[in-house]
Amino acid sequence: MTVSFDNPPHLAARGTVVVLPGRGEDATVYERLGLRLSFDAYRVRVLDDPTRDPAAATTAVKALLDEPTPHVLLGSDTGALFAALLVAERTVTVDGLVLAGLPITPVRGEAPDWEAELVARTTCPTHRARLTDDVDFSRGALWTAPPPDWPDRANPTAIPVPVVGLHGVDDPLSTLDDVRAWFSRLPHGELVSLAGTAHDALNNQTHRTAAAVIVRFLERLRLGADLPPIDRVEALR
Repeated sequence: MTVSFDNPPHLAARGTVVVLPGRGEDATVYERLGLRLSFDAYRVRVLDDPTRDPAAATTAVKALLDEPTPHVLLGSDTGALFAALLVAERTVTVDGLVLAGLPITPVRGEAPDWEAELVARTTCPTHRARLTDDVDFSRGALWTAPPPDWPDRANPTAIPVPVVGLHGVDDPLSTLDDVRAWFSRLPHGELVSLAGTAHDALNNQTHRTAAAVIVRFLERLRLGADLPPIDRVEALR
């Protein structure tokens, strides 16, 4: 299933963002993000969790990358890992990557009860309620290891495009230190850590900040692959 969020009809599309959810998630989980990015005139297409059918997800991504440029893959959790490997292996051609909650740390322990899983995922009460009511959401999937070959295939040194990472400072599943080491190997990468944020970096109480980081990245990417600066804080003294 693909969920679409279009730019307002009176505004030309500024680019295309294809979103790949993480373990257990379905496309509807990203309605809030899709609406926000589309309001800024980006076309957003959200797929389902690619671990369910990687071949179908690959085909869907390729089909969606014929819309307005720049083209950006935005992945969360294993969706981020999958997006990284698609670009590292040149399976798809995009202009940039946004990787949120990248699952670098090996899975530890058994899946906890639902309340504990919610705490690990998000600090946002609205998002917790949404996940609780989502009949297509797979509880406990977050404690299932990604496909074993994905981490090696998502080789950061082989990714040629600009990348911005978003990661929760309080992520209990994938440590910030592990993620920092991965991003440091990128030829063109930036990592933004979000205070007070658990694993689902796009859907915590800091979701507005996460969206603002993404929009800023998209606006810079429109100016060129070297991400020209678009603002600066002026020294007043």
